[in-house]
Amino acid sequence: MKMKNDTQQTSNPSSAAGGLRMATFRFDVTPPIGHSLCGGWIKPVVAIDDPLQAIGLVLLGAGKPIVICAVDWTGILNEAHIAWRNALAQAAGTTPDRVAVHCVHQHNAPFACLEAERLVAEQGDLPHIVDLNYFNDCLDRGRRAIADALPLARSITHIAHGQGKVDRVASNRRIHRDASGHLIANRNSSNPPGIMQSLPEGLIDPWLKTVAFYDGTIKVASCHYYATHPMSFYGDGRVTSDIAGLARKQRQQDEPGCTHIYFTGCSGNIAAGKYNDGSAEARRALTQRLYDGILASEESLQPKPIERISWKTVDVLPPPRATLSVDALVDMINNRANPVVERNRPALMLSWLRRHEQKIPLTLSALHINEISLLHLPAECFIEYQLRAQQIAPSRFVAVAAYGDDGPWYIPVQEEYPHGGYEVSVAFCDPEIDPLLTTAMEQLLC
Repeated sequence: MKMKNDTQQTSNPSSAAGGLRMATFRFDVTPPIGHSLCGGWIKPVVAIDDPLQAIGLVLLGAGKPIVICAVDWTGILNEAHIAWRNALAQAAGTTPDRVAVHCVHQHNAPFACLEAERLVAEQGDLPHIVDLNYFNDCLDRGRRAIADALPLARSITHIAHGQGKVDRVASNRRIHRDASGHLIANRNSSNPPGIMQSLPEGLIDPWLKTVAFYDGTIKVASCHYYATHPMSFYGDGRVTSDIAGLARKQRQQDEPGCTHIYFTGCSGNIAAGKYNDGSAEARRALTQRLYDGILASEESLQPKPIERISWKTVDVLPPPRATLSVDALVDMINNRANPVVERNRPALMLSWLRRHEQKIPLTLSALHINEISLLHLPAECFIEYQLRAQQIAPSRFVAVAAYGDDGPWYIPVQEEYPHGGYEVSVAFCDPEIDPLLTTAMEQLLC
């Protein structure tokens, strides 16, 4: 692992020399009609219920600029994620290792993997992973949004944190087990009334955490973190930012002068399935509960002067599953008798294998301000990693954003691999990813 640590003591952050400033930005990333959703294996775009956005901040005055961005997409993988970081870094005048890009992970939204797109495009009969013109247009919009935002940067003098419990949203997907612990069936994002709704919530993190930045007493940006798959229903071709985006937009309407950003935490084994039957009424209820959680988290915000700030990164390259075979994956992609998901997903798997062969690591990062840590993790980490991060630094307020570089797909904890289930079956890495990721978190947080 390779770690960088850039620390700055900030005694007078509001002074003209060395003071912190922040520029916030947002831009539209809504796909066009007909574009693939969720990697091409659900219905493509037929309508736009509400637009998708990329929202972020640029922190200036703590060394080279720091960029943190949340995108209303399902996932950004491998070369595509590097392209996003490069584009935003270029616009902000910084380096890609000081850029964190995360997806909110709605499913009626695009997936982006450029290598997988090349693989499926060669087939001629498969839906695209992502349209390249649209992808590049989103990067151009991001560059312009940051360029427009930088001249409007304002002083940042204070920071605050808070948390509020979210009622009846998150539940563990891996709750239905036999006596030996082996998974019998997954609890999905939505379920009809029955056993999956009657079983307990299981292991979750019930807290929605908020970190807010201030210019004096004026709240400039408010970052919200909560761990659940952010879907109520999907697959109908109607683009939506779903419960997380709708709650964020509702809060944004409350405070148009403050930029609200929502990050999805470690939700690989977390969804709303205990409380969601997939109806429009359930979407409205789940959105309201998330919104109420945001309000609850902001009730205890007490701004304090910024005294210390640092940015750390760790590069890791976890090994692929030993069961993944290049020849077998190519055969699956080429087999026109396979359903789309059994051809497009192997393209994503093959992309991860090729990335590993090229030794291109994942970059994890953390922003530390006073006693607050914003931790940036890759892919679909299980909730145990988020809870583990909080245990690693119990004296700090740790807010976790997952769904960064989604190259590895699901990241179960080591002990869950023998128990099977969907998430384990489509994890691209061996169980060794657990100690690697845990060590990286320790280096970032300690």
